[in-house]
Amino acid sequence: MSQIYSVIGTRPIRHDGVDKVTGRAQYGADFQAAGLLHGRILRSPHAHAKIKKIDVSKALALPGVEAVITSADFPDPGDRMANLGEGAIKLRDLSSNCLARDKVFYKGQAVAAVAAANGHIAEEACKLIQVEYEVLPSVTEVVKAMQPGAPILHDDLVTESMAGPAEKKPTNIAKHLQYKLGDPDKGFADARIVIEKSFNTATVHQGYIEPHNASALWNADGALTIWCSTQGAFTVRAQVAELLQMPIAKVKVVPMEIGGGFGGKIRVYLEPVAAVLSKKTGKPVKVLMDRAACFEATGPTPGSFIKVKVGADANGKITAAHAYLAYEAGAFPGSPIWAGCVCIFSCYDIPNLLIDGYDVCVNKPATSAYRAPGATNAAMAMETVVDEICEKLKIDPLEFRIKNSSKEGSRRADGPVFPRIGGVETLQAAKNHPHYKAPLTQGTNPAFPRGRGVAAGFWFNIGLKSSVSASVNGDGSVSMVEGSTDIGGTRTSIAMQLAETLGIRAEDVKPSVADTDSVGYTDVTGGSRVTYATGWAAFEAGKDIQRQMIDKVAVLWKVKPEELEYKGGAVVSKSDAAKKITFQEVAAEAQKHGSVIIGRASVDPPWPGGAFAVNIVDVEVDPETGKVNILRFTAVQDCGKAIHPSYVEGQIQGGSVQGIGWALNEEYVYNDKGVMANASFLDYRMPTALDLPMIDAVIVEVPDPGHPYGVRGVGEVPIVPPCGAIANAIYAAVGVRMDVLPMSPPRVCKAMMKMKS
Repeated sequence: MSQIYSVIGTRPIRHDGVDKVTGRAQYGADFQAAGLLHGRILRSPHAHAKIKKIDVSKALALPGVEAVITSADFPDPGDRMANLGEGAIKLRDLSSNCLARDKVFYKGQAVAAVAAANGHIAEEACKLIQVEYEVLPSVTEVVKAMQPGAPILHDDLVTESMAGPAEKKPTNIAKHLQYKLGDPDKGFADARIVIEKSFNTATVHQGYIEPHNASALWNADGALTIWCSTQGAFTVRAQVAELLQMPIAKVKVVPMEIGGGFGGKIRVYLEPVAAVLSKKTGKPVKVLMDRAACFEATGPTPGSFIKVKVGADANGKITAAHAYLAYEAGAFPGSPIWAGCVCIFSCYDIPNLLIDGYDVCVNKPATSAYRAPGATNAAMAMETVVDEICEKLKIDPLEFRIKNSSKEGSRRADGPVFPRIGGVETLQAAKNHPHYKAPLTQGTNPAFPRGRGVAAGFWFNIGLKSSVSASVNGDGSVSMVEGSTDIGGTRTSIAMQLAETLGIRAEDVKPSVADTDSVGYTDVTGGSRVTYATGWAAFEAGKDIQRQMIDKVAVLWKVKPEELEYKGGAVVSKSDAAKKITFQEVAAEAQKHGSVIIGRASVDPPWPGGAFAVNIVDVEVDPETGKVNILRFTAVQDCGKAIHPSYVEGQIQGGSVQGIGWALNEEYVYNDKGVMANASFLDYRMPTALDLPMIDAVIVEVPDPGHPYGVRGVGEVPIVPPCGAIANAIYAAVGVRMDVLPMSPPRVCKAMMKMKS
């Protein structure tokens, strides 16, 4: 029987809602300060080139210009590695991505920066900076970058494998991962049917509505303050301190409100630049990106080449699987290849498998996370192959998935054994949903065929460190301070867990997101960790408050603390349940006697079991143009326990919509010179409300046994299955198996024509 809660599972109005809808919330571009200068960035016109000379004299001579900087103004970071929020990264690469050193590796890479009295002057000054380049051959496709004779981006890069460097010669292949379980050869020999297919997926962008921004003030006392829209203030602090070789104590980061991130606002781009410009001028400096720069010079998710081979016996049990994944890292090593390898088979309990993953540098911006990074590419490949196996064996696609689903005790490819998870329950909920049971009706135009597809997806979620402090006020309200950037309503989801722990209303908790000097260390908002981990910290802070209240009441009643307990929002005598004092009354007594109750907690919880999602999608295909219309979309997801169901539904719907865009239209288009041809929202086609049906979000609750309230992260797994589900629906409609993303009208049309020829 599920636990009954008083706050968790309700739908209170979000605490920051009024400021957001009235426009009073302060975003990065809203920052103002006395004497504020405006910064702009000069970016490379070439995809790959040596920088032979930079002359900034004409820019410095322009009236209104107060500083011009290049990478020469940054300390030399050397070849040190550091873990700064997205895994280990070479500091030289991170520094070069902020301002290029001796080479540029992609069109749009930052080369120099200007601070001036206003943005117009700064832009004019950028045009006056003279850069002499030696243009080099470029490569923007992952398969071509792996071939002998491909242009080499980094002369000192050799392949790192689990057995050490593979060869001591320069390459674009930064890393080779391999995972193996059982005996794949025997598993394929035991199979009744084996399907093997290859897939190509394009580079796509997170599409956040707010561009990158950073403001900085390098004070006369050597202290640096940064204001920016980031997914992790402590992550920014760590990166800036390392790049500028400053003590952590000298750097304070103030997180502004953030207009979307989805993984793309973790790495620093502008923050070190604004800081050095401020140091040179002695004034605060604000640097903003335009939309083209966001596309060309911030981290998209990687394009990929994937081969999947799966075998199944006559009873529909998967006997073996093999995957080959090559992911674009962009200009510097660091694609989400590990996550792709982990996720590609994790929906299924497969006894024999082999996975090879490759991290490959190409002349594109360095890739960043994008909502379950690496998992959507992988699921597109696996779920399409699974659908074909179901067709060949004449097995219902959801029955097949239920029969092969991962469950408690199943081993993941990378080693961990699943604890209690909701893979089977999510599939069963999809199978029992009215959408799946309803017949697929023909539309008004019988020439437009319709089809239904399903797909499953997995994301592992993460734990990491979070801190919360909560001060009890005399009126019974609680001021809660936490360090997780609020992107999707997490102020409220965290406050609700504190309120549940204390037995008070969610409205009585006043949450705030603090700067790095005002709260304990908290890791990045990403990995679907905030409601899980920071919520856990709020729970522990609440337990701390409970203990303090028991101690104070024990003094007030002249009894021992062990004779009391905290229950139902009150301190209660264990021997006489009628003798109790409410939270509000204790708060008032504490204030009356001059005592302070502050709950504190810092947690580093274990990584949870992961999240599972299933999509059911109906499509209609225009046979003449290849345009795919989404008619109906149902997204089923296990969230452990829905703290605020409205926010959970919103996350599911938002991730599904981004998956639909990835499936049907979104892609980076490069010409033969490595220049992105569609770096604007006019040409980079994201779905609008006119392209979408209502997304039916179905919440399944299989509580995580390790979390106090059973929470599983919800933000990332909804983007994983849509591409596969839509590909399978297209096949059901027109009989062509799509092996490329996006499945845009020209590609679908071409596939249909090829099938007919």
